[in-house]
Amino acid sequence: MTPTAYGTFAVFALLLALAPGPDFAVVVKNALVGGRRAGFWTGVGITASNVVQGTAAAVGVGALIVASQPVFEGIRWAGVAYLCWLAVHALHSAWRGPEDAPGDAPAPSGRARAVVRLRQGFLSNITNPKVLVFYLSVLPQFLHPGSAVTDALALAYTHAVLGLIWLTVLVVALHSVRGWLARRRVRRSLDAVTGAVLLGLAGKLAAEA
Repeated sequence: MTPTAYGTFAVFALLLALAPGPDFAVVVKNALVGGRRAGFWTGVGITASNVVQGTAAAVGVGALIVASQPVFEGIRWAGVAYLCWLAVHALHSAWRGPEDAPGDAPAPSGRARAVVRLRQGFLSNITNPKVLVFYLSVLPQFLHPGSAVTDALALAYTHAVLGLIWLTVLVVALHSVRGWLARRRVRRSLDAVTGAVLLGLAGKLAAEA
């Protein structure tokens, strides 16, 4: 793999990471609800999923999954269901308004909250088959016949790292205005918009062949 090919891929991967999608919506939702740590751990979960899918594509497992129509369709519909579940929760919060935790209810530990957000980010990405299709269709365009698996892994991991950097920047930016965004009326409006966006993404994913 030449430095020019790698640089071109890095620019392409960065532009792709900047494009809003399910990952973007989930990170924004969690960052607004749980703050900077929640948004960051959601981004880590998304990155972990990118690493898993990028590795699978690089070693050839991803091609087998895509070639198996039932498995691929199962992943797609699992993604649709998960996005709908997140959308329902956001719309429910918009309808009832953000609730304060009862004073006598034990607050979950920081580690437990981090695990929940990491899991949400991982599931939102791993159930999106377009991520796997991206790795399988785009990575070969920047490789030469006979390229080593390590070259494909380098490209896949570059995309994952750039995505994490962008999501971290997004979380920091949201945190700087979280005081205003946390106002009850603003939160309810944002939850409504987020829920509608997630439903739209679920519908788009369901309608795609």
